[in-house]
Amino acid sequence: MNPTRKVAMVTGSGTGVGAATALALARRGWDVLVNYSRSEDDARASQAACSAAGAATLLMRGDVSQDADCRAMAQAAMATWGRIDALVNNAGTSLFGAEAEWDALDSRSWQRVMGVNAMGTFQMVRACLPHLKAARGAIVNVSSVAGSLGIGSSVPYIASKGAVNAMTLHLARTLAPEIRVNAVCPGFITSRWFVDGLGQAAYDQLKARSEASTPLARATTPEDVAEAIVWLADGAHTVTGELIQLDAGMHLGTRPIPMPKR
Repeated sequence: MNPTRKVAMVTGSGTGVGAATALALARRGWDVLVNYSRSEDDARASQAACSAAGAATLLMRGDVSQDADCRAMAQAAMATWGRIDALVNNAGTSLFGAEAEWDALDSRSWQRVMGVNAMGTFQMVRACLPHLKAARGAIVNVSSVAGSLGIGSSVPYIASKGAVNAMTLHLARTLAPEIRVNAVCPGFITSRWFVDGLGQAAYDQLKARSEASTPLARATTPEDVAEAIVWLADGAHTVTGELIQLDAGMHLGTRPIPMPKR
């Protein structure tokens, strides 16, 4: 245990944005709890990358929709390091394809998506709350443009991210001044999560469309999102209650068509 090093808990950090965030924090001198629910091999690779960057690490399997798992992760971090300085609520799930069609949606589908994305966020905050207060730490929720623009892979996903956005604002008010609470809201991300959900062909089409139509003419990478998360966790000392759009300007609409010259 090194009392001078900060500690971050990053849920869903075996792959994608979570893995990129854990590694970015490790490179900045943080120790990291790496969490996964299914992809153990990927999570071990993520842990190894963080360790190689100089971080002390802890690998834990846990489903954030289960309160006992959330409390166990917080307890393990405290037992290992005696502090929690940042919580990154990145674990998430959605429905794609036929599963996302209205006629196919049932209560179990809704409950699973809301349970991981919205309730899981709350449960992780509750489990870590006294330790974050003691550290005067930060919470960063990984939301989505789905919650702010009403677009996305499925209605339950859109609703769950809308809940995360509203919760972020509420927590920023109620947990101040001890804890800063912000959210990042990515759009399309070049990650395996989108490939697995959409299939390679649809993913390639969406990526090309994003690069062609967004004002910044590029697709967002997991590292782009991680960079913003790390800034909110390890800097941004006067920033709280923000929902930061990370979508290459997609929320602005497509790039304007130049007016013809007279």
